[in-house]
Amino acid sequence: MSATDIGIDLGTANVIITLGNKGIVVNEPSVVAYDKKKHEVLAVGNEAYKMIGRTPEYIVAVKPLRDGVISDNEMTEAMIIAFIRKVMGKIFKPRIILCVPSSVTDVENRAVVEAALSAGARKVYLIEEPIAALIGAGVDISKPNGNMVVDIGGGTADIAVVSFNGIVKSSSIKMAGNKFDAAIVRGVTQKYKILIGEKTAENAKKEIANVFKPVGKKMMVKGRHLIKGLPESVEITDYDMYEFLHDNIMEIVDKVKEVFEQTPPELVGDILTSGIVLTGGGALLPGFAQQISESVGVPCRVADDPITCVARGVQKAFGYTDQLLDGFENISLYRYK
Repeated sequence: MSATDIGIDLGTANVIITLGNKGIVVNEPSVVAYDKKKHEVLAVGNEAYKMIGRTPEYIVAVKPLRDGVISDNEMTEAMIIAFIRKVMGKIFKPRIILCVPSSVTDVENRAVVEAALSAGARKVYLIEEPIAALIGAGVDISKPNGNMVVDIGGGTADIAVVSFNGIVKSSSIKMAGNKFDAAIVRGVTQKYKILIGEKTAENAKKEIANVFKPVGKKMMVKGRHLIKGLPESVEITDYDMYEFLHDNIMEIVDKVKEVFEQTPPELVGDILTSGIVLTGGGALLPGFAQQISESVGVPCRVADDPITCVARGVQKAFGYTDQLLDGFENISLYRYK
């Protein structure tokens, strides 16, 4: 692996970047602050995230990725360039591996590749999230044994069965962290008539949520009363959170069952032995692994450090490039001269 090799997990919520053998060097929100008057990028990542909801109207804090795909090519390109310059200082035509959801289209692939090339990449590789997640979790995907991963990020949940260096069956659903936050906002609004912000909802999700067996945890949240129009606080519990999030969680569980229905029985037998690997930020939601295991009847475990699991897999993928180029169907190499 070259010291200038860059791995990028381009997530809806966060961008995680690895550099050479140094490991993770950037882990910041996927946000760009843009000045519409001067037509220039003011900040990216943490600095831009702090500006959300706190700037004049001519400065906008943009999230250029939605539901796991690029929604604003120009801002994504600016963000990638800014992060790479932050990592390297100067650009020395690095090799870049970019991680994409398994359901990404050719058009979306092209948009991601063009952004990386504009950032100065010599070669661009694309790796699908389920493959990167399993490699990052330390699973040997080269053997003809079935392995299942459920990767829950900010915008999408990717479910895949992998065997012998390839995806056998996969599915992607736009149901993940951002939708969970929206469900909490909606639930508090309907039950308590108080409108809370997305950041408050996210904090509540991290602090007290349990999607399997609530135990009575409580938390105060602050917002605006919809009828009075005045600031107000209310105490919510993990029972509330279970109620708000249950339908969303079961939607992912149903998708896991759907993938199982399409998987060859021999591989299903392997997965029954090896279990399901849960990765991504959503894996940190208390009770999620137990809910999947209970509903599907297959052991489910959370990978070590699930948030950075995909990024670590992207970094390790540089060691596989010779194999991956020999017909490895889940990584595409784009050559440009």
